[in-house]
Amino acid sequence: MGETLRVALAGLGTVGGGVIRLLDTNGDLIARRAGRPIEIVAVSARDRTKDRGFDLNRFDWVDDSAELARHPDVDVVVELVGGSDGPALTLARAALAAGKSVVTANKAMIAHHGLELAQAAESANLALKFEAAVAGGVPVIKGLREGAAANVIGRVYGILNGTCNFILSKMEAEGRDFADILAEAQRLGYAEADPSFDIDGVDAAHKLSILASLAFGTQPAFDAVGITGIRHVIAADIAEAASLGYRVRLLGIADSAANGGLFQRVHPHLVHESHPLAHVTGSTNAVVAEGNFVGRLLFQGAGAGDGPTASAVVADLIDIARGEFGPPYAMPADALAAQPAADSGERRGRAYVRFTVADRVGVLAEIAAAMRDAGVSIESLMQRGANPDGSVLVAIVTHEGPERAVAHALEKLRGSSSLVGEPMWMHILG
Repeated sequence: MGETLRVALAGLGTVGGGVIRLLDTNGDLIARRAGRPIEIVAVSARDRTKDRGFDLNRFDWVDDSAELARHPDVDVVVELVGGSDGPALTLARAALAAGKSVVTANKAMIAHHGLELAQAAESANLALKFEAAVAGGVPVIKGLREGAAANVIGRVYGILNGTCNFILSKMEAEGRDFADILAEAQRLGYAEADPSFDIDGVDAAHKLSILASLAFGTQPAFDAVGITGIRHVIAADIAEAASLGYRVRLLGIADSAANGGLFQRVHPHLVHESHPLAHVTGSTNAVVAEGNFVGRLLFQGAGAGDGPTASAVVADLIDIARGEFGPPYAMPADALAAQPAADSGERRGRAYVRFTVADRVGVLAEIAAAMRDAGVSIESLMQRGANPDGSVLVAIVTHEGPERAVAHALEKLRGSSSLVGEPMWMHILG
């Protein structure tokens, strides 16, 4: 056994508590696998008096998390505070500057500042590890960075937010509407009191930008991710998709476009029931990577929670204990390309578009004319009976064509007195 790896832990919430319990429970096994013991020696959190179910007296308590970076008996700092900036970023920068490696579960910080932190870590010959930032306990980052390192990745995509997947699969199973299921998810603890980051797709976009950088060797580009959440998906959309042999899932998709740009989008999609992602339900996460030699890889498992996320944090600590550093993004940070964003309008595919319209003569003709004039070919059109307010649902599935044409058709219909509310546009996964 080598010398103990001494760890400072910032943040004692769900994941921080899980890390302590995991090291307490599996400490002997972890030490044997790491080649030396891993021990938490100092902690920091907002409330020292809170009962967390374990004894804090064995650790040095530090009120200001940034002071953990200067603790004389610490080798590695684990940041579980959260947030793209503020105390989390201050701590990460200070730890690397003080010669201490960093492990984090903070997808927002890595999405926004990962390149800077990777450059600092590499310059100081330190580790920056963030397996827990994407898909909880699913080792997708290690899989892309190491297992698929010899492959050209054509596309990486998947279900990256457990809250959204819980809501959509529950709507699918029970035929209930979004607001009702969201309230249930909040009661069960799957959704925050303010669920905006989840249901509006921001959380998934943070994770996608990290995966895209690893998959394509590009600088993280969160600002280039097109984001649409699930807030406006209704039970009728789920039912229409099912009648066509599809299921609705919020997907993050990244690929390298034909013109050399990088395409990144988080958007509700129709996924055919024959695809593995159609069968991922509840709060599970799943990521698909397509390599030119390895083929399709599917990573699936619990995407959140104290146990799975703590497992990923401790796995990173084991790597550091073994001396397995390596570039955070699978290649040196200075080699990551600044790839321009791809124009989504040039992408070709099929689409599902749902309209809520006034129940009157000529509405279908108006929609069909807008589609025709924009060059959109309609594969099928479904009209359902009147809602209690007198409106009618009309759903269209298009033939394959450029996305720009669908956008043009919807722009033509904008402001039409025939439409009640905004149309819902979902892509069909090809």
